[in-house]
Amino acid sequence: MTVTTLLQDLVRVPSVNPDAVPDSPYSGEKAMADFLAPLLSSWGFTVTLEEILPGRPNLIARAPGPTDRPRILLGPHLDTVAIDGMTVDPFAAEIRDGKIWGRGTSDTKGPMAAMLFALFQNNDRLADLPVAVDFVGFMGEESHQPGSKHFAKHHAGEYEFALVGEPTSLDFVHVTKGSLWATVETTGKATHASQPHLGENAILKLTASLDLLNRKLTNRLTTYTHPILEHSTLNIGTITGGSSPNIVPDFAAATLDIRFTPDLAQAGGAKQLLEQMIAEFKLPLTITDASEAPPMEVKADHPWLQKFATALPGSKLVGAPWFSDAAHLNDAGLPAVCIGPGSIDQAHTADEFIRVSDLEDGVDFFSLLIAAL
Repeated sequence: MTVTTLLQDLVRVPSVNPDAVPDSPYSGEKAMADFLAPLLSSWGFTVTLEEILPGRPNLIARAPGPTDRPRILLGPHLDTVAIDGMTVDPFAAEIRDGKIWGRGTSDTKGPMAAMLFALFQNNDRLADLPVAVDFVGFMGEESHQPGSKHFAKHHAGEYEFALVGEPTSLDFVHVTKGSLWATVETTGKATHASQPHLGENAILKLTASLDLLNRKLTNRLTTYTHPILEHSTLNIGTITGGSSPNIVPDFAAATLDIRFTPDLAQAGGAKQLLEQMIAEFKLPLTITDASEAPPMEVKADHPWLQKFATALPGSKLVGAPWFSDAAHLNDAGLPAVCIGPGSIDQAHTADEFIRVSDLEDGVDFFSLLIAAL
C-alpha cells in the first residue's frame, strides 16, 4: 500500500452527502466508514461507529496503547459534495499529469489519506507515545455538520486538541468565519395574470426586499471585521416562486448565506442581525429555515498550536472565510484547527484533483507532527 493507492481506494468508495442527492446510489457515509473500520482495526485501533442519522455514522478510532494518556485527534470528514456536472470520472481516481482526479481528492479524502498513511507508517510507535493520536471521521460536514455537532456534545471533553482534515496547503487555519444559511419567504395573493392589479405579486415583494437587504445588510456587515478574516459578507444564493406565467404568484422564497466574523457572533450572531434588519425596515419577510455555524478562533499562542508550528516551521498560521467541523469542536471547548495537503481552490470543482507530490508532502507533514509528540 502507498498513500496514492490508499487515496484511490478512498475515492472509489462513493460517499456523497445525501442531503444533496438523497436517492442517489452514491450517497451516504456508511460505505466509507465500513471501508475504514477494518483497516484501522488491523492497525490496532479500537473502532466505534456511532450512528448520527439513520445509516450515517461517525467513525471513532482510538489509538492503541494506554487509555489514560492525553489525547488528540486527526479528523477529516467522510462525505463529499455531489458529482453533478463533473468533467472527470468522479470515482475512477485516475492518475494523470502528476495528479489524482476525482470527487474528494481535495476535499477531503486527500487530507484523510495523508493522515491515515502517516498513522500507518508510525503504527509501531503509537502505543508508546506520551499522547494518544486518535482518528475520527465525521459524517455530514458538507451540510449542517450533524456529525461534528454530535461529537462535540458527547466527546469534546476527552481531547486536548484536534486537527481537522481540510485542504489548506499544509498551513494551520486557526480562524474561520461562521456561516448562516437562511430561507426567507413572502406571500402574496394569486389572481389571473390578465388582471394583476387584483392580486399581490409575491415575487416582486421578495425581490424588492432582497434589493434593500443586499444594500443595507451588506453595509451593516462590513462593520463587523477581523484583522485576518476582514469583514462579514452576504450572498443571495437562490430564489424561487410562482407556479405559472399566467398566475400572479402568491409565494416566493430565497436562500441567503452570511459569512460572519467572531465579533458578530459575540454581538448575538448573524440570524439575530438578519431578524433586526427585517424588523427595522418592516420587510414582508419570514425566516422559515436557518442553520447557523459559529466562527472559530484558536489563539496563535495556544500551547498545542505553538508546539506544532514550532515542529513544522514551513507551515504558516492563516485564516479562511469558509467554515468546517472545527468550528463546532471549538464551540464545545475543544481547540481545533484545519490542516491538510492540497488546495481549497480545487474543492467542489468539476475536475477536482490533488497533486501526488502534495499528497506525499502531507504524509511527511503528519509523520513529523506525530514525531513531535
